[in-house]
Amino acid sequence: MLILIDDADLTKIEELYKQYPYDGVTTNPTILSKTGNPNPMDQLKKIRALIPEDSMLHAQVLSTETDAMVKEAKHMVSVLGENTYIKVPVTANGLKAISILSKEGIHVTATAIYGVMPAFMAAKAGAKFLAPYVNRLDNLGYDGVQIAKDIHTIVKAAGYEAEVLGASFKNSQQVLDMGKFGIGSVTINPDTLKALAFNGVAENAVKDFIHDFEGCCGEGKTMLDFE
Repeated sequence: MLILIDDADLTKIEELYKQYPYDGVTTNPTILSKTGNPNPMDQLKKIRALIPEDSMLHAQVLSTETDAMVKEAKHMVSVLGENTYIKVPVTANGLKAISILSKEGIHVTATAIYGVMPAFMAAKAGAKFLAPYVNRLDNLGYDGVQIAKDIHTIVKAAGYEAEVLGASFKNSQQVLDMGKFGIGSVTINPDTLKALAFNGVAENAVKDFIHDFEGCCGEGKTMLDFE
């Protein structure tokens, strides 16, 4: 499973990459606005420079008309590099833009997905990733995880290469449920990422091990002190 960081804060991204080599970073206009940088391209360039060259960077167009989306996407790729995935909302104009961009070899992540068929049409148009908003779907009265699973099933049954990129999680269990189903990628905010990968139980277990060892063999020692 690909695991991406859903944030644009440079400090948080750097901290997480020091703990584990994640697969990339996803952003959207709201996330970028929270950094306080009034120049979103500048912030994206800083993220691109911070993460490894083979890590993906997903960034969203701001235009709403098809021609403007296509022009904006090309500009973003020219500045940020080929390993940039352009997030295009699945609107009527967005679907047209996805089709045009994919035919020109630009990687597209279909975003703002709130149903199975919009995702299917985005896959049909050539999107590489399909990003349903799991928690937002839950808030609308749907089962967000189930919709993500249904998207995965129908897209794979049709033979498309597009992968579900689960987004907008409220807890780590939603991520686990999708992983068990075979969904290939998720993007997760830093707090949920930490809860998913690290927990206090493991830390306490280590403290117990060290406490027991020190009671027997001496404080502050490691295996390097013994033959």
